[in-house]
Amino acid sequence: MTATPGKAPKKEKEKRQTPEERREALRYNHMMYGPTAGEMRPAAKKIIYGSAYLNHPRFQSLMTAFKKGTAYQFEVTDKGKTYTISTDESLISFDGKVIYYSRPLNRHEENLLLDRTVLLQYQSNDALIHFAFAVLRSLSDLGTPQLSYLNHQFYYDNQTLDAGVAEQGPNLLLGSYKHNKAPEKARK
Repeated sequence: MTATPGKAPKKEKEKRQTPEERREALRYNHMMYGPTAGEMRPAAKKIIYGSAYLNHPRFQSLMTAFKKGTAYQFEVTDKGKTYTISTDESLISFDGKVIYYSRPLNRHEENLLLDRTVLLQYQSNDALIHFAFAVLRSLSDLGTPQLSYLNHQFYYDNQTLDAGVAEQGPNLLLGSYKHNKAPEKARK
């Protein structure tokens, strides 16, 4: 009974994975089996361009003034910078540059044209992107707009907006719409 108690044998520690081994194992698992349910990226939200403007009273007043051929303006702020959106008779301007303008087609309708160079100049500006789509969506006579925005670029009819500027010029005919301008009186 006089024996001294000895030390207990050491318990073997489990070998831990190093960060490099962990990354390699995850890469292999992703390659072989794909991401797990917890690793799935959330689905990208679909952006409805122009929806922020469509129900706003200032935008509605601007479009009413454009259809009547009168002047109206308001300001919008994007990323700390203020831009002026205005209409004057047959022009719609953003930050002092004409984006849309109209030309008479007949007594009751006008053609809506787009200045592609100005739209391309501001194509990274969120305020202009939404405004450009809001104008097209508010003029229901134009039908479904063929203008789209993908990967920070404007497209028209599945081609980039800058395609054809050299051959056809900067103006792009979008279609015709009915205006509310006072009709001219018949001569007597």
